[in-house]
This record gives sequence, structure tokens and C-alpha cells, in this order.
Amino acid sequence: MFSRNIRVASLASAAVLVLGVTACGGGNPTASNAPASPQGEGASPAANTTTGSNLSGTVRVDGSSTVFPISEAMAEEFQKANPGVQVTVAQSGTGGGFKKFCNNETDISNASRPIKAEEVELCKKGNVEYIELPVAYDGISVVVNPQNKFAQCLTIAELKKMWEPAAQGKVATWNQIRPDFPNQKLGLYGPGTDSGTYDFFTNAVVGKEGESRGDYTASEDDNTLVQGVSADPGGLAFFGYAYYENNKDKLALASIDNGKGCIQPSAETIGNGTYQPLSRPEFIYVKKSAATRPEVQAFVNFHFAPENQKLVSEVGYVPLPNDLVGAVQARFKEGKVGSIFEGKGSQTGVTIADLLKQEN
Repeated sequence: MFSRNIRVASLASAAVLVLGVTACGGGNPTASNAPASPQGEGASPAANTTTGSNLSGTVRVDGSSTVFPISEAMAEEFQKANPGVQVTVAQSGTGGGFKKFCNNETDISNASRPIKAEEVELCKKGNVEYIELPVAYDGISVVVNPQNKFAQCLTIAELKKMWEPAAQGKVATWNQIRPDFPNQKLGLYGPGTDSGTYDFFTNAVVGKEGESRGDYTASEDDNTLVQGVSADPGGLAFFGYAYYENNKDKLALASIDNGKGCIQPSAETIGNGTYQPLSRPEFIYVKKSAATRPEVQAFVNFHFAPENQKLVSEVGYVPLPNDLVGAVQARFKEGKVGSIFEGKGSQTGVTIADLLKQEN
């Protein structure tokens, strides 16, 4: 179970976040995720916030390992208040989660990027309509081994030099990244290609989503990446901020210079959008037919109750500002299907708030 011993200040005043959106991988469920029976699409979800021992049923969640800690924390607290409901949370990656979701195997799909055009088509084939709901903000952390005292701040150009396809088999030591770095082996660790974090990072750093060198240690489990870098003096990895926060005793955090100085990810810099271009929103996608079931309605609404927003901070992410929470709740109450990103996937230079206003 992902530890909830992290305390990150909630910045409710952070109303704008510049997006560069992705997904993230993973692979270890907290409970068995039995397939659900296919269902036809129903009416818009009612504003049902019922909780209590009268609720029963099962809510099936899968997808992004980045969003996984949020869903796990929400599920844990929700089940305490609703012991008759079983919430199963798995982490097969954003891409893997959408495949199950569009195949009617899950009720909710976690995603660290918006749904892609090919996934929109997959859901159409599966007769699955969905409601897209942002749930938090995150910043991708670039980490190195604690013994590394020289790579305290890296530019986007230097990250590109490490990760671009042309670097494969050629860029192998730190002094190839910067001449005054030591002639030490560079060990790269990152999410697999089914990961939304991989999609986001490659789009933001390399310039094209889903393209990078292939000779790095890949894993869909972010904890494996943590272990890899912590054991490799020349190691470098990227993953969600919460995984750094939960393992900061094993890792060193690199600042990122995108032309405005060296900035580290934090609740403040992620929330106000100054940690660029590696800040991003996190999502849940709710199947519209499932959203008519009282236990699913209650679990989704549980995410946005003011007293539960602290759970987002506790697992290392930045809660949505209050005005945006209201807009997201309205989207769910109205049963508004589709994506505000129109299936375009990772994007930069736009905000959730502005896109929601345009939609309305």
C-alpha cells in the first residue's frame, strides 16, 4: 500500500495550470479486479452524494500508477464510511487502463493524460460513454542518486540530449551532457511506453510524444524506478512527484531550468504553473452507465468533498482550487460526456479552467 505519510500544503488559490498532459504506468493491484459485465449507456448521473452503511456493490478502478495513490487513499477512506461497498484499485498504466475501460471491464479509468483519439474510437466500439474529471495537479520529478552532487539543476536541452532517439547507443556518460560533469556512466530509468508519464515527458522534453531512446531501464512500476536510481550512483529517472515525496530519503531531486532559472517541483510551483514544462493535471474517467449506480456516484462525489481534498495533499499531489472543484462537480452532475481535449492527448499552453469555460 502506498504510504500516506506525506504532507504537502494545499494551494487552493492556484487557479491556473499550464498543461502538458500524460499517463503513467504500473502493475500491482491492491485488490483483484474482476471484469464487469458490459452495460449499455444510461442517463446522466444524479447529484447523489449518499454515503452510509446502506450502500453496497463494487466499484472497479484501473489505470495510471500516478493517479493510483489518490484512488487508493480515497477508496480506503470511502470504504470505512461505506463498508458494504468494495472499491478495487489496480494500476495497469493509463493506456492499459483505457483498454480495459473501453472494453467495459472497469467503472473508472485513472489517467495522467487526456484520452487519445485512438482510445476515443476504442470506447465508441465498446459503446462506452465517459465523463472526464480532473482530480489533482502533479509535476514530473527528475531524480538522481543521492551521491550525485553535480546534477543539481538540468536544462530541458540537457534532458533532451539524454533522452532523444539520437542518443541511443551514443550518449552514455555524464560529461557528454555537460563538459564539467564527471566521466561517469549515465544510467537512465523511466516508465514504459504504455505510460502516460512517458508520453508527457517525451512530448515536453524531446518534442514528440512517445519518442525516445530505447536503451534505458523501463518499468511500469514507479517503485522499481525508485529502487533502480537509489542503487545506481550515475542513475537518473523521471516519475510523478508523489513517488519522490514518498522516497526522498533515497533520492535527490534535480531542479529544472526552462529558461527562467532553476525550479524544483513543489506544491507551490506545481500549483501556480511555474514548474514548467513538467506540471500536469491528473484525471479520472467515469463510465456514464456506471455513474447512474449509487455506489459509483457516491465514490466519485467523495473525491470532491472539501473534507476529502486533504487526501490529495497527503499522498503528495496538489488539490484543485475551489472554483475549479465546483466546475468539475457540475460536469459530473450534468453527466457531460466526452473530453475537453477532444482526443488530442498531451497538450501544452492551455488550462483546464479555460477549456471548461470554452465548453460551456
